[in-house]
Amino acid sequence: MEKELKKYKSTNSFLFTIDSNLEEVCNAPDGASGVFLVFDASGDTKKLIMVGSTGTVQNDGTLKSKNGGLYDKIVNGHQFAKTGRKYSWPAQMRKESMAKLEVFWYDTFNDKNKIIPTFLEGQILQNFLKENNKLPKWNVAF
Repeated sequence: MEKELKKYKSTNSFLFTIDSNLEEVCNAPDGASGVFLVFDASGDTKKLIMVGSTGTVQNDGTLKSKNGGLYDKIVNGHQFAKTGRKYSWPAQMRKESMAKLEVFWYDTFNDKNKIIPTFLEGQILQNFLKENNKLPKWNVAF
């Protein structure tokens, strides 16, 4: 997984706890498209629990990104219910007794890189499946 992500220079991460406000702690850019990885950082070792992406490449090679890009996908994307992650993540963390998440994001489609976000998401999930015989627990399907 690290090999696939090493080349992206537009990247960062943030920590999220049940008491955090996801809208405030998320440092992903509004206009960027790419992938994000969510780790359960509650214990001594981080565990990958989810991989997501945003941005669609059109047949003319241009990127169609949703308003808000990576930031909006992380904060307001639906998961576990028909509600944004800013609400569903704290609820799920309580349910699973998780204290902290660490989220890494990568801008994969820009002037320097033209990697289709869902392609990279699929590659990361494929490698995880190969190593673990299952998807990360918060990825329902791919």
